[in-house]
Amino acid sequence: MRTIELAGVAVPVIGQGTWRMGEDQRQRAREIAALQEGIDLGLTLIDTAEMYGEGGAEEVVGAAIAGRRDEVFLVSKVYPHNASLQGVQAACERSLRRLGCESIDLYLLHWRGRYPLAETVEGFERLREQGKIGAWGVSNFDLDDLLELDQPACATNQVLYNLEARGIEYDLLPWQQQATLPLMAYCPLSQAGALLHEPALLEVARRHAVTPAQVALAWTLRQEGVIAIPKAVSRQHLRDNAAAASLILDRGDLEVLDAAFAPPRGKQRLEMV
Repeated sequence: MRTIELAGVAVPVIGQGTWRMGEDQRQRAREIAALQEGIDLGLTLIDTAEMYGEGGAEEVVGAAIAGRRDEVFLVSKVYPHNASLQGVQAACERSLRRLGCESIDLYLLHWRGRYPLAETVEGFERLREQGKIGAWGVSNFDLDDLLELDQPACATNQVLYNLEARGIEYDLLPWQQQATLPLMAYCPLSQAGALLHEPALLEVARRHAVTPAQVALAWTLRQEGVIAIPKAVSRQHLRDNAAAASLILDRGDLEVLDAAFAPPRGKQRLEMV
């Protein structure tokens, strides 16, 4: 598995997302098993948030990593309405209880809210000094937000990025690459699965004898400094995701995909889901 440096740690370029986990108790055992299978396959970065299932996803993650905490790079996120100086402290402590661990490797502001960035950063720094988080970062920040933040301690920016959502390629992604600020791509396979039936994606997949999802992940990872965090709950999808890290698309493949999914020609509003 290829790795990238994130918050001073070598992590896999493909991790595991947990959005929509922890919402249905009937799926709990399956979700726990999937995360554990992913760890076995080298997908040791796990991304979650207090928002996902209102803490349910963190509980699923906690069950999955019980006894294996040292194998995992753990990322979680705080709601903007909890991102005050005191609020971020309380939110992090709740997350730690649900996760069943003493520290979160990387703690993110899920998106901007009403509290000043300086106040949230102070809260993050206090958590870091207490050893409750290893590093902090942001999510759903556009370039102007990062420029306003102006914090070299920020370890990452997690944003929507896939073939159907390429707006960040105009300015945000190049800026982060120049600043050596890793970008975490959520929903790299888009949503609802429609992307995976696109003719261009199917054509490239046939060329390489792989799945369309693997092509979509490889396309995301063609960029320097990008980490993809797809969600998977089946063993085959987990194996496919892990294998996608070694898939290299050639110029012809990229031309086919660019023709079907045009790169941005100007500034676009940051997309979020």
